[in-house]
Amino acid sequence: MKNLQVFLDVRESLRNFLREDIGYGDITSNSVIQPNISAKAEIICKSKKAAIVCGLEEACIVFDICRCKTQTLTKDGSWIEKGDVVMNIVGKVHSILKAERTALNLIMRMSGIANETRIFTDAIRDYNGSIRIASTRKTAPGLRFFDKKAVATGGGDTHRIRLDDMVLIKDNHLLLTNSVEKAIRLARKNVGLSVKVECEVTNLDEVIAAINAGAEIIMLDNFSPREVTKTIKRITKMGLRNKAKIEVSGGINLQNVRYYAKAKPDIISIGYITHSPRAIDFSLEIMDTI
Repeated sequence: MKNLQVFLDVRESLRNFLREDIGYGDITSNSVIQPNISAKAEIICKSKKAAIVCGLEEACIVFDICRCKTQTLTKDGSWIEKGDVVMNIVGKVHSILKAERTALNLIMRMSGIANETRIFTDAIRDYNGSIRIASTRKTAPGLRFFDKKAVATGGGDTHRIRLDDMVLIKDNHLLLTNSVEKAIRLARKNVGLSVKVECEVTNLDEVIAAINAGAEIIMLDNFSPREVTKTIKRITKMGLRNKAKIEVSGGINLQNVRYYAKAKPDIISIGYITHSPRAIDFSLEIMDTI
């Protein structure tokens, strides 16, 4: 039932995306193309480099809403190259063109996020296979589900999808509670033991306090790689390292991610992979009328 509800929610989101793009109708196609013409079309990869494709499932739903039939020639998560055809479409030309931009936008963005995620996961693979590259909630409004799915397709961790997934105590919460220990204990008291509690910290004393207060995940916010290394070594020496997972976040990019990985945290969270993904280029081409 839950999976059915997710599908229905996704379909409704996609329907709204189409409404946003179509408005009262495609006046260009309506003006120059006869309404009864049907055609075959292809979606083709235009990327200069090999890339991971993602968003095909969602694109199929978009075309289905517009009453077109689709056939995918590969699966989400597969590597593709320039010139590869990833989908065939059959339907009324008006319908194909109504769905075109929404479908392509989703494939391009989701493939971009999946690809960026894989680049980061590959970059740290040699340092520690257990480190997870995680996304943040820095996503485009309305695209959270699709952005996070793309992260997972690229081999990353979706982290929190919504505010109700877990407790994440950050700087503003600490400002209002005045204490790492107080904030964690209040959270634990109010959410019980079934919900994970994570706390952002800015120095070693706060790391120790957060672990002792019972946080399962400690976020080292804007620590340099050297500071992360020193912190992890210190809590290991104190016998605290296995009591909580260590997450590093803030200012992490492809140039410095390997240095963070060398420090051996558990999670490296990167906002860039969802707030600034480089889209993978795809196009839709009508091949023939039928």
